[in-house]
Amino acid sequence: MALGFYLDTNKCIGCRTCHITCKDLRGLGLGPVFRKVRAFETGAYPDVDGFRYCGSCNHCENALCVTACPVNALSYAADGTVQLDADTCIACKACITACPYGAIEFVEEWGVAGKCDSCKSLREAGSNTACVDSCVMRCLDFGDMAALQAKYGPGLTSDLPILPASSRTRPRLLIKAKASALRADFREVEI
Repeated sequence: MALGFYLDTNKCIGCRTCHITCKDLRGLGLGPVFRKVRAFETGAYPDVDGFRYCGSCNHCENALCVTACPVNALSYAADGTVQLDADTCIACKACITACPYGAIEFVEEWGVAGKCDSCKSLREAGSNTACVDSCVMRCLDFGDMAALQAKYGPGLTSDLPILPASSRTRPRLLIKAKASALRADFREVEI
């Protein structure tokens, strides 16, 4: 089994509820964010459109952070997710540099790196991930990649022009992309 995320960029409104829920669950103060919401515009007047991208650790099949860590603080769990052992982390920040998605951050209060763990403790207790359950637009989902593919159907991608090529890391991420999210003429904007 390989677990991962699903995102529908047609539905995401950039409300950041998933972002705040994650921060609250992990007790993160100002600074680190393990699920980031970003806004993009595409086109030029009068053909302007936009989309939101809500991203976290993609629990990549070929996670560059895992291979970069000199002390094996990052590893693959039995469910395929990438987990970080904070007790083993030496705060060298090699994983932060290696992750092309910017999904790992140094958490000053902890003195080590931190990242999305796909709410491992919640899932072990039989619950869903906090970001999925808090999403007011229901644009996020988490589960077995094959089941997500079957549930959301054809036309899903792991590639958007705003992201590194999926062939590099093989992210466990399925995206139902709004047409504007597939355009190469994007600009990131403040939300």
